[in-house]
Amino acid sequence: MRKVLNVGGNSKAIPLPPQYQGWEHTLLDIDQRGKPDILADARALTNLPAAQFDVVYCSHNLEHYYRHDCVKVLAGFRHVLKEDGLAHIIVPDIGELIRVVNHHNLDIDDALYQSPVGPVLVRDVLYGYGVEIERSGLDFYAHKTGFTQKSLTTILQKCGFNYVFIRSCNLQIQSFSFKNKPTEFATKLFALPTASNY
Repeated sequence: MRKVLNVGGNSKAIPLPPQYQGWEHTLLDIDQRGKPDILADARALTNLPAAQFDVVYCSHNLEHYYRHDCVKVLAGFRHVLKEDGLAHIIVPDIGELIRVVNHHNLDIDDALYQSPVGPVLVRDVLYGYGVEIERSGLDFYAHKTGFTQKSLTTILQKCGFNYVFIRSCNLQIQSFSFKNKPTEFATKLFALPTASNY
């Protein structure tokens, strides 16, 4: 059975993308309230056994670390991934945010959109969801860095992910990053460009 490590996913009640249906799901989080399988800081992933996961899935978590600590987190991703594994990362798209703010002449306290939990403000995308930070009193919910398509690609490549595929939509960047050439299985599963295109 294929294995996915969900880094910073908060709770298993939050569904993974449909591609991971039927996979063994291991949740790692620093917040014990979500009852993670592994209670740990993602900067310490290199303490786990190596090469045990097919995918590291990390949705809206990497921006919660300072830029220099992102390097540690990504080194941990490489450590726990199998040689043909991939890091599936989703982060806010700060480049697109800047364009939207400029185009609509938005203020930092203006709402960008309505989410199921309420309005999301410009400042929430930049600095972290203020309602949750205030309610929980936990500073690790704050955003400490941000990414554009270019900057995310650059840091992934510097951290040893030699094949990086980027998509951007709805104010977020989605990346699929591999240490080695993607397998046919991964290429089909995530509709990535075929080998002749890289």
